[in-house]
Amino acid sequence: MARPKKAPAKRGRKPAAKAKAKVAATVPAIVEKAQKAADKAAASVAAQQAKVDAATKKVEAAKAKVAAKATAAGKRAVVSANAKLKAEKEKLQTQKAAARAANVAVKSAQIEAKAEEAMSKATETVEAYAASLATKAEADLAKAVAAFEAKWKKSRAKSDAAKVKARTKKESAKAKTAAKKLKAKATAVEKAAAKAATPKKRGRPAKAKTAGAAPKKRGRPAKAKAASSAPAAAPKKRGRPAKAKTAAAPKKRGRPAKAATSSAPKKRGRPPKAKA
Repeated sequence: MARPKKAPAKRGRKPAAKAKAKVAATVPAIVEKAQKAADKAAASVAAQQAKVDAATKKVEAAKAKVAAKATAAGKRAVVSANAKLKAEKEKLQTQKAAARAANVAVKSAQIEAKAEEAMSKATETVEAYAASLATKAEADLAKAVAAFEAKWKKSRAKSDAAKVKARTKKESAKAKTAAKKLKAKATAVEKAAAKAATPKKRGRPAKAKTAGAAPKKRGRPAKAKAASSAPAAAPKKRGRPAKAKTAAAPKKRGRPAKAATSSAPKKRGRPPKAKA
């Protein structure tokens, strides 16, 4: 019988098996500490339970001996075994209470750890939100700056166009005024050049003579004489005219004399009292 041929072995290294990554759960320190205490309490309870079980067996054995043969020593052994069992049971109850308290501490530590985790997640969430707001603020600022720049450029271009228009009008008026002055100056220069080109005669130009007119004498014209029929007026004297003389007596200077009266002269002082 022919043997089956084996498949040719592939050369090269064998592909390494992919190791499964074991993700170890991170346990908070407070929970780990509480869990260790709970485990220790549970171990103490288990050890105490073993002692209780052993004490129970001793009680049962002592009772069996007394049942087989009731002796005073057997009875004392039963009492001693029962007391030992009772003491071990009391210790067991104490250790069980400690174990229950340890389990409660574990649950409390777990709740506290969850609260801390929630607080940490909330802080991370707030920080991430703040970072996103900062990024958004930068983007919004860039948009606002671009919009303001476009608006400002448009307004500035409009204002500059108005200023350029006003300046153009002003400069055009200046240029027109200057051109007008230059044109007038050029006209004056042309006139002066044309006048200089014609030959000029010396002296004053001769005045046109009128027919039959008498030659004009220099100085003031003579005053017109009055007709010979009027009598010759006396020559006018200079200064104030003489006052008319009257036959009145010459006026004396000073106060005028008082009129004389026949009454007695007036005395000075108080008048005399009337006699009763």
